[in-house]
Amino acid sequence: MVWLRLIGTFLVAAAMLTAASAQAAPIKIVAIGASNTAGWGVGAANAYPARLQALLKAKGYNAEVINAGRSFDTTGGMLNRLAGVVPSGTSIVIVQPGGNDLRFFGSLEGRAKNLAEIRRRLATRHIKTIIFENSVVTAGHYQWDGIHFTREGHKQAAAYLERQVIALLGGEKPAAPAPQPH
Repeated sequence: MVWLRLIGTFLVAAAMLTAASAQAAPIKIVAIGASNTAGWGVGAANAYPARLQALLKAKGYNAEVINAGRSFDTTGGMLNRLAGVVPSGTSIVIVQPGGNDLRFFGSLEGRAKNLAEIRRRLATRHIKTIIFENSVVTAGHYQWDGIHFTREGHKQAAAYLERQVIALLGGEKPAAPAPQPH
């Protein structure tokens, strides 16, 4: 009888710990792109992935946004490194293709083909995808080169993406934090 109570107590405790850790697990989001994603001219701490993470956390989401931006990257490069930068357990990938394909002798057709393949590979892993184009950031919020976002441009991008992410999560309110033992 004592053994049965002990086993029962153990099973209940294990179930409570599993439930608490499931609620505490962050929503993994990966932002893959080129120099704007990386934070060219403003630094990674001011780039839209870090700002998006802060916005989501402020709304109560336990979100981790991984910045997989690489300056000078193209959609072909993003496709080639996709498996290495999107860890298991990722819920959403934000792809910011930028304009390097055309700058570096690529084509619109090649860009579209790469983006379709990125979406396909992520879909096979049951990962939702947001394709984020630069046109979301309004004129006047680009650096001197007309290519890279200013800090304000990154704020605009993060606000836009916050709405997209919440919509992909089903507009759900975040789960209440698990009760912590005293």
